[in-house]
Amino acid sequence: MTHRFACRVYYEDTDLAGIVYYANYLKFIERARSEWVRGLGIDQVRLRADTGVVFAVRRVEADYLRPARFDDLLEVATSVAAVGPALISLRQRVLRDGALLFDATVTLVALSASGRPVRLPEALRKAAETGLRGGGTGAQ
Repeated sequence: MTHRFACRVYYEDTDLAGIVYYANYLKFIERARSEWVRGLGIDQVRLRADTGVVFAVRRVEADYLRPARFDDLLEVATSVAAVGPALISLRQRVLRDGALLFDATVTLVALSASGRPVRLPEALRKAAETGLRGGGTGAQ
């Protein structure tokens, strides 16, 4: 299942040409990932406080296909691409009116308070595996 997150392009997101500065797409997809995790019922602040587990981006592979511009209403579509013991890969696409503007695969790792890789929290792993099989993982 795909989680969908809407965001508006603000003036601060653009460059002198009035198009979205390339690094800001990473901000858009970060916000969408946070909402995806929240939609799974996982409170990241509580998870860190209770277990010391946090998530970090290990890898981003991105393609910039078309520009977004000031005041565009964008949609970030997030779906599970792969799940491992300590990592999860997500495909995140930024669209405007159904047209694909940006396409990325983001690999996240679970880390302990000391910064060492740890197993994904059970609830997240199960939800991600369900999403990988096409089940319910977040808002449509």
